[in-house]
Amino acid sequence: MWAVKTALGVPEELDGEDADFQDAAHAAGVPAPTVVRTRAGEVFAVIGGVHVRAYEWVEIGPPDRTLDPAGVGRIVAAMHRVEYAGRRPEDPWYTDPVGAPAWDALIRDLTAAGAPYAGDMAAIRDDLVELEALIEPARALRTCHRDLWADNLRPAAANGMCVIDWENCGLADPGQELSGVLFEFWGRDPGRARALYREYLSAGGPGRVDHRGSFSMTIAQLGHIVEISCRAWLDPSEPEEERRRQAGRVAEYTDDPLSMGVIDAILEAVESA
Repeated sequence: MWAVKTALGVPEELDGEDADFQDAAHAAGVPAPTVVRTRAGEVFAVIGGVHVRAYEWVEIGPPDRTLDPAGVGRIVAAMHRVEYAGRRPEDPWYTDPVGAPAWDALIRDLTAAGAPYAGDMAAIRDDLVELEALIEPARALRTCHRDLWADNLRPAAANGMCVIDWENCGLADPGQELSGVLFEFWGRDPGRARALYREYLSAGGPGRVDHRGSFSMTIAQLGHIVEISCRAWLDPSEPEEERRRQAGRVAEYTDDPLSMGVIDAILEAVESA
């Protein structure tokens, strides 16, 4: 049995690099589905004018931010040690701020439209801008997954884990990617953050989370996710079901936002590791 997906519609996905990186990671022991290629060795087949791709079927569970932190650390370290020289460059989604003017305009639009979370967004506006001032260039670059949230690092059968959805891979700072993993899985428990980071280091992971700027990629990525979710909710052409889904994505962030206090707490936790 296979898992079949259609292309995301972005040109770079068709270059096959994510499949090559996933294959290299799988060969290096990272728990990930194998890529099923066509008889000609291609990643995509065109069926009815649509690009489709297939993967080995893996039984995975729902997203779980309470996964064993040491296990998460080992897996991320293994991913960051994969010998793979990718060509996909850095992307503004992971490196650039939304910016104060854009946040202000967005909050005005949400307020005018009566968005249910307009007040929550206004309340964290200054925090969003303060965080974006921390964004700095990468210290080192290598091909990374770039989407390591709980949606894509899943529990799997036999108490294991599985990394899925490699399509967004490309060059990034492994330490900056690791900061996002720490935020996603720490559960506001310093012990979990410490265990994850300690195991990552013990497994030879090259990234380092040692100052506020280490969270640059996480700040940029979360900012853009919130921004596009708000814009999708504001779009009158979107079906009501989709607008509710996007409102839920915004609420997920406003209910548990990244903040300067959270960053400092994680840094304090991992310092002793």
